[in-house]
Amino acid sequence: MKKFFVTITRPASLVLFIGILLSLYIGQTVPPTWTIETMRVDAFKTDAGEWAYTYKKKPVIIETIVPIESAYLTAKTLDSINKAKQSPAVTEEFIIQNDGSIQRIKVAQHWGIWSLLPAVVAILLCWIVKEPITALSGGIIAGAFLIGKFNILDDVLVPTFMSKNAATVLILYLWLLGGLMGMWEKTGASKAFAQFMAKHFVRGPKTAKVVAWLLGIVFFQGGTVSAVLVGTTVRPLADEERVSHEELSFIVDSTSSPIAILLPFNAWPSYVQAFSFVGGASWLATEADRIAFFFKSIPFNFYAIFAITSTLLLSIERLPWCGKQLKAAITRSRTTGELDAPDAEPVNSLHYDTNHVPSGYTINTADFFIPLLVVLGFAITTYITLGSPKVLWAFGLALLTSITLAFLRGMSAKDVIDGLSLGFKGVVLGSLILLLAMTIGAMSKATGGGTYLVDLMGSWIPFFLLPGILALLTMAIAFATGTSWGTFAVSLPLALPLSFHVGTAHGLVNLEFFMLICFCSILNGAVFGDQCSPISDTTVLSSMTTGCDLMDHVKTQIPLATVSMGGAILLWTLLVSLFA
Repeated sequence: MKKFFVTITRPASLVLFIGILLSLYIGQTVPPTWTIETMRVDAFKTDAGEWAYTYKKKPVIIETIVPIESAYLTAKTLDSINKAKQSPAVTEEFIIQNDGSIQRIKVAQHWGIWSLLPAVVAILLCWIVKEPITALSGGIIAGAFLIGKFNILDDVLVPTFMSKNAATVLILYLWLLGGLMGMWEKTGASKAFAQFMAKHFVRGPKTAKVVAWLLGIVFFQGGTVSAVLVGTTVRPLADEERVSHEELSFIVDSTSSPIAILLPFNAWPSYVQAFSFVGGASWLATEADRIAFFFKSIPFNFYAIFAITSTLLLSIERLPWCGKQLKAAITRSRTTGELDAPDAEPVNSLHYDTNHVPSGYTINTADFFIPLLVVLGFAITTYITLGSPKVLWAFGLALLTSITLAFLRGMSAKDVIDGLSLGFKGVVLGSLILLLAMTIGAMSKATGGGTYLVDLMGSWIPFFLLPGILALLTMAIAFATGTSWGTFAVSLPLALPLSFHVGTAHGLVNLEFFMLICFCSILNGAVFGDQCSPISDTTVLSSMTTGCDLMDHVKTQIPLATVSMGGAILLWTLLVSLFA
C-alpha cells in the first residue's frame, strides 16, 4: 500500500490520475455547450440535376437544401438548446442564402475550458516523463472519458487506426520511408552521399547545416514531406560533421511548414481557401479570389520569414542568441562529439555509424541520388499535372528504384530483405507516435478545444490588437491539437468573419489590408503552434528522421520560435495601426 501511494504521488502519475478523474467528472456532470460553424460551399449541379460540392477533390451530393427562413440551426435555436441543456435535433444543414449562395451549417460542442484537458494532460506528461507514448496515451484516455467513450480500444483507437490517414502513416512512414532508409543504409547510399558532399562542398558543421537549410527550401511542399526528405537526406552528413541532433532537428522543422506558406506552390492554398469565405468581402468571393488572397499574404508572413532567416543564421553560426539549451547542445557536440544529451531517448533507433553494407558491395552515390530524384521528380510532376503531389506514389517508386539498383549492382535478395527490415525497425516507434498523435488530435477536436478558444473572442477587441490576439489564439489551438491544418479548419471560418466585422465596426478605410494581416496572423500562428507542439506530426518526424530526442527538440526549438513570433506580432500590430 505504501508503494502504491509513493507511485501515485509522483508528478507524472499525479497528472494522469487527476486528469482522468476530472475527465470522468466533467463528462458525466457538465453538459456541453453547442455552437454553430458556418462554411460557404461552392455548390454546383451534377449531370443528374442534384446539388453537390467538392470535398477532397470528390463531389459530395447535398441531399436537402433549405431556405434561410426555414433554417433550424440558428444562433437563437442553439441558445435555447444550451439553456435547456439539451442536444440539437439536427447537426448539419445546407442553407441557401438570399443571394443564392449555399452555406454548410454544422454544430460543434465544447465543455468550456475543460475541452483543453486532453491536450493539457498530454503536454504536461510530455514535459515530465520526456516520453511521448505515455504522454499521448494519457491525453487520449482523458479525452475519451470526457466525451463518454470508455471502450477506448473499439471506440477510439480502432476507428482512428482504420482511417485513411492512419493507413497513409503506416504505408508511407513505416513501409516506404522505413524501407528507403533501410536500403540507403544497406547499400551505403547515405555514407556515399556524406562522402560526396564532404569532398565537394562540406567543410565542417556550418556547411553541413547550410545543406540542410537549402534542402528545406528546395522541398517547399512543406510539412511532413519536407521533414522526411530533409531529415533522412542530411542526417548522415551532419552526424559526420558533429552537428548535434538538436540543431539538425531545429533546421528540419523550421524549414518545413514555414516554407510552405512562403513558397505556396503546393496543396496549402487550395486547402485554406475552402475556409476563407466571408460574406460581404468581395475579394474573397470566389475560389480564385481566395487563392489570390493567399498569395497576396506572402510578403506579410513575418513569422515564416523570421523562422527561415533565423535558421539560416543558425546554420552559418551568426545567430546572436539561440537559447541556453541549444547553445549547450552545440558546445557538447563540437567538444565531445556526443550528438545527443546523456539522458536522451531518440525516437529513431537506426544508427548511421554502424556499417550494414554487405561485403563485396561497392557503395555509390547513385544509390542515393537516383531514388531521391525519383521522389522529387515524381512529386513535382504529379503536382503540376494533377494539382497535388502523389507522395505515396513518389516514395513507393523511389523504394522500388532503390531495390532495383541494389539488385542490378549485385546485392542478394537476402541482403535486400535485411535492409528493408533494418529500416522498418528504425521507424516503428516513430510511426506509433504518429498514430497516437493523430488520435489525440481527433480527441481534441471531439472535445471542442479549438471551438472553445475561438468562442472566447468577441467584437469588443480593439482592431489594432486583433492580429496579435488571433496569432496567440491559433498558436494555442495548434499547440494543443498538434495540427496546423486542423487549426485552419477551426479558426478561419470564425476568425476571418470576426476580422471583417471588427474592421467594419471601426470604419477602417483599408479593410482588405486589415483582413490580409489578420489572415497572415492566423496562418503563422497555426504554423508556430504545430511546429512547437510535442504532439505534432512534423515535430515527431523532425525528431525521428534526425535521431533527436523528442522533448530535447521541443525545448530547444521553442525559444527561437517565440522570438520570431514576437517580432511578427509587433510588425502586424504596427502595420494595421498605421495603414488599415
